[in-house]
Amino acid sequence: MSDSKNRSKTLGILVGGGPAPGINGVIGAATIEARVRGLKVLGLYDGYKWLEQGITSYVKELFIPEVSRIHFTGGSILRTSRANPTKSEQKLKNCVKALTELGIDYLVTIGGDDTAFSATKIAEMSEGRIRFAHVPKTIDNDLPLPSNMPTFGYETARHVGVGLVHNLMEDAKTTNRWYVVVCMGRKAGHLALGMAKAAGATLAVIAEEFPNEKITVREVCDVIETAMIKRRALGSEHGVVLLAEGIAERFDVEELKTIPGAMIEYDEYGNIRLAEVELGKIVKLELERRFAERGEKMSLVELNIGYELRCAPPIPFDCEYVRDLGYNAVKYLLDPTYKDYPAALICKEGGNLKPILFKDLIDPKTGKTRVRLVDVHTESYEVAQGYMIRLRKSDIEDREQLNILAKTAKMTPESFQDRYGYLVGVKK
Repeated sequence: MSDSKNRSKTLGILVGGGPAPGINGVIGAATIEARVRGLKVLGLYDGYKWLEQGITSYVKELFIPEVSRIHFTGGSILRTSRANPTKSEQKLKNCVKALTELGIDYLVTIGGDDTAFSATKIAEMSEGRIRFAHVPKTIDNDLPLPSNMPTFGYETARHVGVGLVHNLMEDAKTTNRWYVVVCMGRKAGHLALGMAKAAGATLAVIAEEFPNEKITVREVCDVIETAMIKRRALGSEHGVVLLAEGIAERFDVEELKTIPGAMIEYDEYGNIRLAEVELGKIVKLELERRFAERGEKMSLVELNIGYELRCAPPIPFDCEYVRDLGYNAVKYLLDPTYKDYPAALICKEGGNLKPILFKDLIDPKTGKTRVRLVDVHTESYEVAQGYMIRLRKSDIEDREQLNILAKTAKMTPESFQDRYGYLVGVKK
């Protein structure tokens, strides 16, 4: 039964950032619950793109019959964009003005950390006139949710990615070659590590494993090269390496400028456009060069996995998860218990709604949303590393093993240790 006291209220829904499996499920669940409670529901196309210009014509009223089955589908029926209204105060004012003209009392934003950050600023500009509920979405899994809950879309992306990696593993074995696969993950390596661990890939390399603020191309290639040498010493000439794209974001920009093909471009939020850095190509060419110096030809193929995952139909985990999130977004907005909290991130903990205030998500050092990184000190990460092929301290300390690796690399044991020992904490 509808709630008559909400009859004159309007809920808006928009999607920002990159796609993720489950977006339509949030839209559907929020629309259904809002309609049941007597709200009018407006879908706003293309994220903040038109709002920041003060344009109100890219809007569609949503009804239950048309959204009742969209949770099975990938993509976004409202499309999405990376428009960033925080670039200027005028754009923020335009957003508030447009939302006010549309009569929107509540706004559900679906997106990642950048979309959430924009929502915080619009909420401040509206001075509480519009209540905001942000539903966290990113296949990168890098938002700090309670109880270590994943961001919706991550589990589906990993599921689809594992199938692709498994196919590459079979191809690598069949053709006796190596694949260097770059996976999405701007700040955190959850997706690359999760895919590699679940698929049993040869190796995953993520930015979090490097202790220094800056990562060099040499370090990354040393980790992979020694894994390839060790794999060869074990009798195999093939493998699949997964790299988290965020590695490139920690490269020294000046170093990147000296590397062929490493074009540096930035998006509207000031982030390096990682797709333009060509991390896989850089690593591939450097590894080929190293083996060529030994008089050997190494068959390497580099590719990216990311866009193939973002609009995949959600698996049951995400279908169920986003239904909870969409329902809880509307519940939060209308529940008088939260009347003093005009804007929050919608999460669940122990099966219940867990709203988190936007201000509690902000990193005081950066002024932006805090990021959840892979914790490399957990047993889960220890297990992931334990099943990878990579250089270990015992490989250096065991003289027989060191001799085998050095011979495979066409080096003396001493030179091998001097060259690569630092990777495992063995100094010259």
